[in-house]
Amino acid sequence: MSGRGPKRELAEKIAGEITLSDDPGATLRKWRTDFDVSQTDLAAELEVSSSVISDYESGRRESPGIGVVGRLVEGLLAIDERRGGERIRQYGRVLSAGFDSDVVYDLREYATSLPLEQLHDDLEATEVAGGGTQQVSGHTVIDSIEAITRLSTEEFFRLYGQSTNRVLVFTNVTRGEGVGIALRMVNPTPNAVILHGLEEENLWDHAGELARIDGYSLAVTSAPLDDVLEHLVTLE
Repeated sequence: MSGRGPKRELAEKIAGEITLSDDPGATLRKWRTDFDVSQTDLAAELEVSSSVISDYESGRRESPGIGVVGRLVEGLLAIDERRGGERIRQYGRVLSAGFDSDVVYDLREYATSLPLEQLHDDLEATEVAGGGTQQVSGHTVIDSIEAITRLSTEEFFRLYGQSTNRVLVFTNVTRGEGVGIALRMVNPTPNAVILHGLEEENLWDHAGELARIDGYSLAVTSAPLDDVLEHLVTLE
């Protein structure tokens, strides 16, 4: 691969994580499942038996060397490119916005505004505070802990992409207190927020009140994160 585009950046990131991991097999499995590639498909791409991939991931086979890691990464990227390159483009959007992919999972603008109510339905989200927003024009999916501990106020603004008329989906949420307080520190606030990973009864008591004061729609969902991300990456 030549150049320093998103594909090259992503290849180096994946290869580095696998090579430096205390459990290279588990890290390989994480990236393979993130790309939604089966062991059989990856094995076919590399012209090896699926048991080889299984053995690497389970630790039954000695940790792969740099050459093998390179082939595994190239295989994942080649499969993604044949499918349309969605994962590579997703990483490129996050990279171009100036974020690490462990802070922001996805950031995109829609070609046309989408009904927020429909998005809530698709993500199995329950709205606990209405903000008057009917449509959203994009989304950003964020690891709440990483964002709160690592992002400056200026970087927080970049989560909005091209517009605050979007939904910020915060993952890794316990009660929502940190997110609510963090959003109080920035102005303007997004039009909609979804807290992922908790039920309504476990939400911080003041979360809805803060959302109403700041004027954004607040919803919660406990749907599996993989399902949430799988749906969001299909939106255009």
